Amino acid sequence: MQILVDSLRIKGKIYKKMLEIAPKELGVRNRIKIYKATDVTGYFWAIFAVSQKSKLLMKDVHKFEEIYAKLTIFCGHNFKHKIIFIDAPLCIKAKEAFKQQGWKIQ
Repeated sequence: MQILVDSLRIKGKIYKKMLEIAPKELGVRNRIKIYKATDVTGYFWAIFAVSQKSKLLMKDVHKFEEIYAKLTIFCGHNFKHKIIFIDAPLCIKAKEAFKQQGWKIQ
């Protein structure tokens, strides 16, 4: 989590509160780290950290949208911003789909 916070701090993002949500709580079996954060202005951020060896494809975009939907239901509110940290190669179509869905890719 410290690497995540440091990389966001370099970009000027500072959070008052950051809470890690276990994927098991959402009923997800993926290896993903999910964070719910509140910035200094009071907006909620959904932060996903993905680390895998294989390339992220379009099917993964739909999978992350489903996880995001489960997260909004679990937390009881929508998020102003969505960020995904990807540590794997990314398909061009998947990158465009993430941007159309409102994700910020780091």
